[in-house]
Amino acid sequence: MSVNAWIIVGDQPTVGNLVTVARSLGGTVGAVVAGPRSVAEIVASSGVDKVVWCNAPDDVPAEANATALADAVAADPPRVVLAGRNPGERVLLGAAAARLKAAVLTGARSVAVEGDGVVVVNAVFGDIADETVAVSGPVALLLDGGSAPSGDGASVPIEEVSAPPLGVRVVETRTHGFDQVDLNAAHRVIGVGRGLKSKEDLALIEALAVAVGAEIACTRPVAEGLNWMGKDRYIGSSGARIAPQLYLAIGVSGQLQHMVGVTGAETIVAINSDPNAAVFKETDHGLVGDLYQLVPAITAALK
Repeated sequence: MSVNAWIIVGDQPTVGNLVTVARSLGGTVGAVVAGPRSVAEIVASSGVDKVVWCNAPDDVPAEANATALADAVAADPPRVVLAGRNPGERVLLGAAAARLKAAVLTGARSVAVEGDGVVVVNAVFGDIADETVAVSGPVALLLDGGSAPSGDGASVPIEEVSAPPLGVRVVETRTHGFDQVDLNAAHRVIGVGRGLKSKEDLALIEALAVAVGAEIACTRPVAEGLNWMGKDRYIGSSGARIAPQLYLAIGVSGQLQHMVGVTGAETIVAINSDPNAAVFKETDHGLVGDLYQLVPAITAALK
């Protein structure tokens, strides 16, 4: 048996993993885009069979197109609806699920067709356990969106539908001065925790990242408590989940909420001054010592 799927897209075309998962179900794959036309054009070359774009003015937030998006999905109801984990797509998926009267699972790791049903492996209890759920009706799933397509593939036509005016528009956008990063596309990632004493000390990590060819990430307190990095850089149960070739944890205590985000890494190396730090129980290699001595030494050796 094959299963048709719709992919929900907001204002970012990060659908690489969603397309792969949808294709594995064997049926047709559609995408409905509530964001800008430029996003729809990128998604059209991602390997889907069809794209529906909710045509609305550029100053209308993607979430405001939820009604039009739900109408488009309901017009050709699928068995599975997929969306990434960013806040806008959560709203849009909820609208589609409500229209379809679909079950919603927010921690999906994988989905497969078995007989006449759909089986989902779903993370629970803050990602420390998995449950396997058999679904007999329509189901809406949140899972990692993956990276944006390159745009080099063949494009499918884009069908336009009009979004009803809701009197909502963006009047101001303020950036916080952080560079956006796609950690899922990085082969090497350096994660920093509260072992770093000040924001200025990130220069040590940046020099090492250049030498290693890595992206820099962090624990949640570094992004949300200290505000040293953007929220797209924190790793953990409520942040990014990554699977790089190398994850280097520097000054990271190794709390479960963080480490579940790097379980897919091929090799994990940790630097921590505490020989009893929890992080060492999860690593392939560990260095016990002062990061302010070890990091510059490793950077010099790599150069």
